[in-house]
This record gives sequence, C-alpha cells and structure tokens, in this order.
Amino acid sequence: MNLQDVPSLAPSQIQSPLPASGEPFNETAADGFTLGGFTWRHSVRDSARPVIIINAATSVRCRHYSRFADYLHAHGFDVISYDYRGIGESRPASLKGLRASWSDWGALDFEAMLKRAQREFPGQPIDVVAHSFGGCAAGLGASGKAIRRLVTVGAQFAYWRDYAPAHRWRMFAKWHLVMPLLTLICGYFPGKRLGWLEDTPAGVVRDWSTPTARYEKRPSGRDLHVKTFAAVKAQVLAISISDDPYGTIPAIERLLDYFTHSRKTHLRIAPEDIGQAEVGHFAFFRSAYQATLWPIALSWLQSGELAPGTPGRLVPRN
Repeated sequence: MNLQDVPSLAPSQIQSPLPASGEPFNETAADGFTLGGFTWRHSVRDSARPVIIINAATSVRCRHYSRFADYLHAHGFDVISYDYRGIGESRPASLKGLRASWSDWGALDFEAMLKRAQREFPGQPIDVVAHSFGGCAAGLGASGKAIRRLVTVGAQFAYWRDYAPAHRWRMFAKWHLVMPLLTLICGYFPGKRLGWLEDTPAGVVRDWSTPTARYEKRPSGRDLHVKTFAAVKAQVLAISISDDPYGTIPAIERLLDYFTHSRKTHLRIAPEDIGQAEVGHFAFFRSAYQATLWPIALSWLQSGELAPGTPGRLVPRN
C-alpha cells in the first residue's frame, strides 16, 4: 500500500500561503484562547452589506482562502477569515498538550467569529462560506441563528464508510491508523513534515480518526447538544465535486441532515461540467476557478438562489 497515493493536502493542491491582503486581527474566544485572522472591510459602513465568515477545512490555513476573500470583497462584501486554534495565525509555540478539538473549533472558535461579526459589523447580515469540516463547525456555534446564508464546499466530518470506494481503504489506513499512531508518538500530528496537512492538535486527530457515523459520538462531540445545528435557519447551498473522495453524496447528506431547520440545496458538480479533468477536495478555492466555480457561491450569497445555467445537477433530498 502506498499511502502517498491517498488523496491528501499536497502543496500543488493549495494556494501559496502568501500574506493576506486583509487587515490582521486577534480575537479572544470564550475560554481565553487568542485566535488570529484577517478582515476585509469596506471604508464606508453599510447596514445592508453582508459580512462573510470563512470557515477553513481541517488543518488548512486561512491564508489558503485569501484570494477568494479578495474576490468576495471586490463584489461588495465584508469578509472575516481566521484560523482555528493550533493552526496558522492561531498556533501557539507548541501543540503538545494544547486543548483543541473539532468541537472547540466550532463551539469556541467559530462562535468567537460570530460574536466578532456582530460587534464589528453591527446590524449587517452574516453569511458563512465553509470548506470541509468548516461546514460542521458552522453548526456548532451557539449564535448560529444569526447566519443568513451558508455555502459549504465538500463539507462533511470524515466518516470512513462515506469515502469514495476506490480510495476508502487507503484513506482509512492513512487517516484512521497512521495519523493517530504518529499523534500518539509525537503528542500532535506532524503533518507539515509529511506534506499531508498543517501540524494538527491531538484532540482534532482523535475526533477525525474515530470511526463513527454520528458526530455526537466523536470524542469531543459527546458533550454537545446537536440543537445548535437545529438553531441554524440559513439558506444552505452544499456544493460537492464528483471527484472529491471525501465529499461523496452520502458524506454531504450526512452533515446536511443535522441542519434540520435550514432550507438546503445540494449541487453536485463534475469536473467536466466546467471543462476540467479534475478538481478534487481542495482546489475549489484556487484562483484558477474564479471564472467557473466562484460565481456559483457568489450568486447564492447575493440572492440565496442558483443563477440560470449553473453547472452541475441538483441532488434529490429526502
């Protein structure tokens, strides 16, 4: 088995971590942890202008989304992009012993961004763009009722049976056996040295590698009330890509089912729909897709609807 053949976060799949053009900020979460991020702010305040929070994928730095944030800002939005605790701008000197889990990333870190948006942009509508686990984080904040519109891309919480069949067992070995083993040895997952991920806190690895189909059965999810998902009453567009081995239809639908009081639309796009040979799990936010994929998210954020001629097909929902 060659684990390097398993879909991962290779440097060629993400944008270079160039300095963000937004204004840097620090925000303190409810437990006192300091989070870092960037704000794209228009000089003239407008209560009708939405502010968008970008939720990153697991262990992907917020700088990966900077060009997409530039794009949203150029189209009239204020934007907040941030790193979860332990990652990028929110990384302490050492990850060993750091308390950080998927639930912390949602219930504490994303919640802090919702509070920041309400404080820094009072009265403005709050929208969210969420990649991968970021879609799950969007349902974990206590202030989730404030979200007006939500666009997710490949959003799921890594239940291994949902992985694409062609890659399932290799992905299981990589993420559910090798990753937790290395974390046990090192005290955190040294993903950056392997070229798989950013270095990742041990608690996040425990959540990811636990092979259960229900989020509330993950280690940090056991103390959660899934009522936070039900409080979100947003217009949700879930975008999935057909060659994404993480974001299969069952994986996307599994997460969408938690948003019980939201209006949900699932758009499935094949690479050939936009004239490409492949897109995968990470490439959506690359600037190469500014003309083909980004307008789909933009249209939803602007109107809560898909524009005529949008590529892909709608996935029927029960």
